[in-house]
Amino acid sequence: MTYSNFGNKFTRHSGITQLMDDLDEGIRAGDEMIMLGGGNPAQIPEMNAIFEQHLQTGLSNKSLLAALCNYDAPQGNKNFIANLATFFRNEFHWEINEENIALTNGSQSAFFFLFNLFAGKGKNNKRVLFPLAPEYIGYEDSGIDEDLFIGNKPSIEYLADRQFKYHVDFEHLKIDENVGLICVSRPTNPTGNVITNNEINKLSALAKQHQVPLLIDNAYGLPFPNLVFTEGASPFWDSNTILCLSLSKLGLPGTRCGIVIAKPETIKAVSNLSGIINLSPGGVGPALANEMLKDNSLLDASNHVIKPFYQQKSQQAISWLQAAIPSSKFRIHKSEGAMFLWLWFEDLPISDKQVYQQLKENGLLIVPGSYFFPGIDKDWRHTQECIRLNFAQNEEQVKRGIEILADVVNPLLAD
Repeated sequence: MTYSNFGNKFTRHSGITQLMDDLDEGIRAGDEMIMLGGGNPAQIPEMNAIFEQHLQTGLSNKSLLAALCNYDAPQGNKNFIANLATFFRNEFHWEINEENIALTNGSQSAFFFLFNLFAGKGKNNKRVLFPLAPEYIGYEDSGIDEDLFIGNKPSIEYLADRQFKYHVDFEHLKIDENVGLICVSRPTNPTGNVITNNEINKLSALAKQHQVPLLIDNAYGLPFPNLVFTEGASPFWDSNTILCLSLSKLGLPGTRCGIVIAKPETIKAVSNLSGIINLSPGGVGPALANEMLKDNSLLDASNHVIKPFYQQKSQQAISWLQAAIPSSKFRIHKSEGAMFLWLWFEDLPISDKQVYQQLKENGLLIVPGSYFFPGIDKDWRHTQECIRLNFAQNEEQVKRGIEILADVVNPLLAD
């Protein structure tokens, strides 16, 4: 089969397709495979009850049927967009209206649109800068052109109890005429890092200075679903910021609903792309979330159900890991949010992908860390010493998965 350059690029192996294939393989394997790899959110009984209640409301008032039986505009469901704009004005005093919001079929499609809008071959051949690697696995293969991304190595703060934290290394952060977009996730997938308000403000100032947008991937962040465990982090948006949110981590990944908040010109461009590629975004997620906006359960559930659920699971998984893997070469990134733990095995004698394969053979799926360093030189050994572990599954699976992990890595870390 002969493909175009586009076809050749998007049919080759990628980290994100391996992750999703593993997720499907794990589901089909049933109890034979422990799935601590993919980003599937937990099934939280309280959230399922809220969803069921609002689905029933949507059926009763016909809004759900209307969503199923009609196309929305390429920008997305106008009623949900209007209510979202009111929500953000009232809660955070952001100066936005309906022209500042577009919906997409999940955040992944939004990143594809945005990366290729602001970077790639053109008059100036721009690139996307990630100021804090490691970053989300789904970014690396989403550029139409090759070499679309530049990554900046972090500075590493060593913490007590064999923990550590990445920070933006502003001293070595280079922004020049080749940068067309700056992108960060908050909390960061895969590490659970929440970059500070000060770091966000610095990045925003640098973006404005160099006249490029700042894209914040807020799929796990504030105000919803609020998988943020650290105090003092504030929601952020201004007219030079593109803020991307999602319904997935509320517990609704099947709705494939992403939310983009940006200046009207950017929203118009995203809507045009959505119309060409998708006709329109799906309407079921917006119809359900709109009911949750009306009674404030979207924010209330994020603060009082989702956040404490994942925070407790994070603390429990850290405790099990520290007990199971005693080596001083083992460190855990400080868990400040999201649903993952980022594990660092310093001086690991084999690669992260070899560890992944050994764990898979023993019935445990994780994600190799080397997939999370877009734009970073893979010769940096640190990129092959880390793995991502999802702690969202039930306690029995997480505990058993950690036992399998310890059985594999403890001999590798022995002096």
